Amino acid sequence: MRALLFLIIALTLNVPAFAQDAPKPVKLMTIDSRPVVLQRQFFGQVTALQTVDLAFQVAGQVEMLNAAEGTTKAEDTLIARLDLAGYERAVAQAQANFDKAQRDAERLSSLGEQVASAVSVRDAETKLQLAEIALENAKDDLGHASLRAPFDALVARRLIANYTTVAAGTPVVRLHDISEMRVDIEVPEVLFRQAGAGDQVRFTAVLPGDTTRFPLSLREFETETSSIGQTYTITLAFTDNPGAFVFPGASVTVNATTPGKTPEGIIIPETALVFDPAGLASVMVFENGSVRRTPVEVELRSDGQLYMTEGPEDGTQIVVTGASQLRDGQAVRPFTRIGE
Repeated sequence: MRALLFLIIALTLNVPAFAQDAPKPVKLMTIDSRPVVLQRQFFGQVTALQTVDLAFQVAGQVEMLNAAEGTTKAEDTLIARLDLAGYERAVAQAQANFDKAQRDAERLSSLGEQVASAVSVRDAETKLQLAEIALENAKDDLGHASLRAPFDALVARRLIANYTTVAAGTPVVRLHDISEMRVDIEVPEVLFRQAGAGDQVRFTAVLPGDTTRFPLSLREFETETSSIGQTYTITLAFTDNPGAFVFPGASVTVNATTPGKTPEGIIIPETALVFDPAGLASVMVFENGSVRRTPVEVELRSDGQLYMTEGPEDGTQIVVTGASQLRDGQAVRPFTRIGE
């Protein structure tokens, strides 16, 4: 009998522990009245500052081709050269004709008007001018028989083999100007108008296999849409060196962010509101494992949504669903998974 009495007393003392309510799981939202940051992601392609196909301006057989693909060439480095023998002979011939024309013009001018007529002198001077022009043309052709790098370049592709006979204007080698690496992206027409001139848009690039975000600067944009998709091409530039082995044609992910408009209130669902008999609204603020009923002012606007115009400060967490089922001071915990 005494043992039974002790058991009843023990159970009575433990009743409050079993009867106490367990913290109820609730969904929370954080109040934030700061401007919304708009984010968009685009897939682009790395490009060079410029890409050129070098070609001889004269015809001939390629005698030297110094263009190993993937190598870099300093500005003014010799890239390719034609067989110069014929062009050197043309310069020598033009030089000889010029020297003879110069001697003839000087001799006729020194004879005087009694021996040489004025017409003969003028004809000699004309021949001298034509010989000078022919000499300059021959020198230009000789100079055009050699190709030099117009800038610090990356050799992208050889377009012919060495010892090939080429006509004037035949592309020989393709060079990239990588003094500034750029990125081209296609932006839909609607987003292009929203971005405007891009003063407040911030661009960053992420390369495959690398989590580093490289800042990008706007360089230019096309003012005509593509024939397919109604998109504008925007050209951006890396402000920092993206590292080695980042070549034109590489894929890149571009993230664009721009500040949105400052909200004129915080949108909250009806399920987050609790009304007293007088019709005044409150929300349940989550603090230290329990909720506290806090008065707020709400406004129903023309878009059909409720806006909180007065209430807790930014960063405060409130119950977003089922607030009317809670009582002031009730123990709760954040909802983490389905089935709680």
